[in-house]
Amino acid sequence: MNLFFRDEGSRIGLPIVLIHGFPLDYTMWQPQVRALKNHFRVVTYDVRGLGRSPLNDAPVTMDSYVDDLFSLLDHLNISAPAICGFSMGGYIALRAAERAPQRLQALILADTRSEADTEQARNNRITTIRAIENDGLKSFTDDFIKKVFAPRTLVENKPCVTSIRNTILHSDPQGVCAAAAAIMSRMDTTAALPGIRVPTLVLVGEQDALTPPACAQALASAIPGAKFARIPGAGHLSSLEDPKAFNRHLLGFLESLSH
Repeated sequence: MNLFFRDEGSRIGLPIVLIHGFPLDYTMWQPQVRALKNHFRVVTYDVRGLGRSPLNDAPVTMDSYVDDLFSLLDHLNISAPAICGFSMGGYIALRAAERAPQRLQALILADTRSEADTEQARNNRITTIRAIENDGLKSFTDDFIKKVFAPRTLVENKPCVTSIRNTILHSDPQGVCAAAAAIMSRMDTTAALPGIRVPTLVLVGEQDALTPPACAQALASAIPGAKFARIPGAGHLSSLEDPKAFNRHLLGFLESLSH
């Protein structure tokens, strides 16, 4: 198994696996790791082709990302963790829950959706892939940054914005393109939502322009008993834009599982 991962925190606590979004890496979860590791076993990792996980020769699909997740759980001898997925990580988590519901005991879905790409979204991703192949990551990164952060964050939290920009610029362009293609071809998991039987929390930035609150609310409403919360003032990267509010909901949810 070639995935780069970090396994931190309490060995007696509930394991939680945090899956990053496109085109980021495990470091996006640093505020959550700090908040969780005193009470929980916290696993973060880089999906294939991003961060420090190499891109191999096999085609990259959402199902291959799920296969990688299951292989990591097997490697760490974790049978059924809580799984938290942000954006693309949410696509991975939802597909994992659809394929093997026994492999998770709770689900946290942050700034994500169950629907497959629309035709327009697929066309946009094809354009993105071609632009990265021809011109590299800089123009893509500048455009991406404007989309994922709330306007206030762009002005008031320069260190966070700079950190995300640097993460993307240091990514493997081929890995970014492979991830975009995997997202573009992903299955729609909406029909499986009513069958989710584990405790679920759906979180979304109040100003998320990519997966708006109404989209996240619909996702939560389709999952029996799911809890839903907005992160005030945050955009798509809610876990980084307001980690205090995000962590409060996340910790409260995880602590409720043991009561």
